[in-house]
Amino acid sequence: MSAGYVLLEDGSRFDGELCGHAEAVTGEVVFNTAMTGYQESVTDPSYAGQIIVFTYPLIGNYGVCAPAMESDRVHARAVIMRDAKNGEDVATAEGGWLDWLADCGAAAITGVDTRALVRHIRDRGAMRGGVFAAELPEKEARERVDAEPAMDGADLARTVTLPEPVRFEGDGPHVVGIDTGVKLNIVRQLCERGCRLTLLPCTSSAEEVLAEDPDVVFLANGPGDPAALEYVVDTVRELVGVRPIFGICLGHQLLCRAVGLETFKLPFGHRGANHPVKDLASGRIDITAQNHGFAVRGPDGEPRIEADEPVRWETEAGAAELSHLNLYDRTVEGLVLRDVPGATVQYHPEAGPGPHDARHLFDSFLALAA
Repeated sequence: MSAGYVLLEDGSRFDGELCGHAEAVTGEVVFNTAMTGYQESVTDPSYAGQIIVFTYPLIGNYGVCAPAMESDRVHARAVIMRDAKNGEDVATAEGGWLDWLADCGAAAITGVDTRALVRHIRDRGAMRGGVFAAELPEKEARERVDAEPAMDGADLARTVTLPEPVRFEGDGPHVVGIDTGVKLNIVRQLCERGCRLTLLPCTSSAEEVLAEDPDVVFLANGPGDPAALEYVVDTVRELVGVRPIFGICLGHQLLCRAVGLETFKLPFGHRGANHPVKDLASGRIDITAQNHGFAVRGPDGEPRIEADEPVRWETEAGAAELSHLNLYDRTVEGLVLRDVPGATVQYHPEAGPGPHDARHLFDSFLALAA
């Protein structure tokens, strides 16, 4: 290992030791509060363009393995840790975490006071930053950070989408997904339910989606600002009311924008595996996994919903009703379209923090095709 440091755009510096690929990197610095799932996180396409700070101090203690991959590669630009481990003596491990990061060309730094760093981000908000070798002058590092594009207005879906359609066979309903950065575990959940699944590039038109004759259209998760994806929003707008449609995470935001609702950037986002969300229809509270930096505004443009009630929006597709509410900051976590078949959820029902609290949502979504 060699000395390195993290530099934020406001000039804050946090020192540590480089333990991955040594090349300097920049991106939006965000934090994840999960205690496990580090390999799943860095391979989630939703982290494209970002540097992850893990709040849990020990990262890497159970190694890495192929089943933990959420895509075919690392998408996070760097990883910041308090105490990185490279152990692989767990039965499921196929290699060490730090060896794997280096092999993947991913930058990493350990020995950082992540508690102080995360408190800083919570106070000041997610911001641009970078991981650098100690010998790089801070002035030059600052110039590189300043040159990094902001996440507001960033279209990162084009960087992670499939280059061409991919098909999975099944005897169930035909789900056609617009791939803005889908996680493999979402694919697994749909395939386990017998779906015939077709994933299309995010640049696909409504005509191309309908040419696949879907029973239901799926809008995937993914990175970046939903407001920068108006070409996807335009496609979705043409599909609403023509086919049943459901969205997860970024897909939730895109469907909401397609019916005329607004999105906004959260101060530091929701990234972790312990977010309580209330299902307003049943009163049930699920412990959910989340990874997003933007949210949907309430019916009057407010960022928070104060009442535990299924408030309504009047949209371009008729009435939309709040279905799920985040109990941390009372942001919108899902809605149902009442006049056309459609539903969304902001969090990740395919993940397992509860351990499987929310996977029933896939059955609800697929029921839209009935």
